[in-house]
Amino acid sequence: MRMRTAGVFAVSAVLTATAACGADSAGSAQTGGPSGGSGSSAAGKTGVTAAMYPLQWLAERVGGPDATVTGLTEPGVEPHDLELTPVQVAGLEKTGLVVYIKGVQPAVDEAVEQHAADRGFDAVTAVTTLPATAEEGHDEHGAEEAAHEGEEAHEHEVDYDPHIWLDPARFATVATKLGERLAAADPAHAQGYKDRAAKTAAELNALDGELAKGLGTCSADAIVTSHAAFGYLADRYKLHQIGISGIDPDAEPSPARLAEVAKVAKQEKVTTIFTETLVSPKVAEVLAQEIGAKTAVLDPVESQPANGDYLSAMRQNLTVLRAALSCS
Repeated sequence: MRMRTAGVFAVSAVLTATAACGADSAGSAQTGGPSGGSGSSAAGKTGVTAAMYPLQWLAERVGGPDATVTGLTEPGVEPHDLELTPVQVAGLEKTGLVVYIKGVQPAVDEAVEQHAADRGFDAVTAVTTLPATAEEGHDEHGAEEAAHEGEEAHEHEVDYDPHIWLDPARFATVATKLGERLAAADPAHAQGYKDRAAKTAAELNALDGELAKGLGTCSADAIVTSHAAFGYLADRYKLHQIGISGIDPDAEPSPARLAEVAKVAKQEKVTTIFTETLVSPKVAEVLAQEIGAKTAVLDPVESQPANGDYLSAMRQNLTVLRAALSCS
């Protein structure tokens, strides 16, 4: 899989010049904003830097009052496109733990390798992953483009689907592991981290139960999505994902891929084409018009919802899916 490669503005001179600025921007609140936060500890709290929204949500829940959580990705920004500022890179030198998912944000992958290799927690390592190149969502044009640009992106390619947070059961496992990592990094508050991790995991497992029940009695099982971000959700709840584009949201589907998706959607009697919150809906809308379907938003929860949080966004996804799949 190829994700867009973003540069990391990090050289030793820049890090030296911006270290003080990074410390000033961290603040003393429990949750730091992404607009320059260093992730450094404040008022004796452990500094945690989260690469993107779902990980920030998880870190805030598990870290609680014992951690200062800083997000790297602004709300409304496609996380795959993130480019780090010098202040953000400098902050990684001081943060207690960096929570990220390798393969989603190349800029973060590179920065962690260079500046926080001993303090990085790759959430993917806590769970069993699914392959990135499932038949549905594979885009021949995108694959050819990736091959041509392989030398530029090869360091950040992964052979798995990184969207693990869209399976609440897997995300519960990540919560437990994060509690263990924070406990090891801050032994004085170890029990608090573990207790909050257990509570968060229980909430996520309860959400998993809601989704399993809500999607267990549906007349249809095919979901056509803007890009193949929902492999874990589909795998967990026995759905059939048909991605217009592949796992990389930047990849544009070829005419052949669009024709293939239209054909399969008609065969599956698909009534809804799903758009996303951070990806242009134009291609999905054209496809929906062609096959006589409607559109609805299925949120990959890559950015903080305008109203609510991870849990409410996933429950909204359940509502949308139940309507589209004629669930009883």
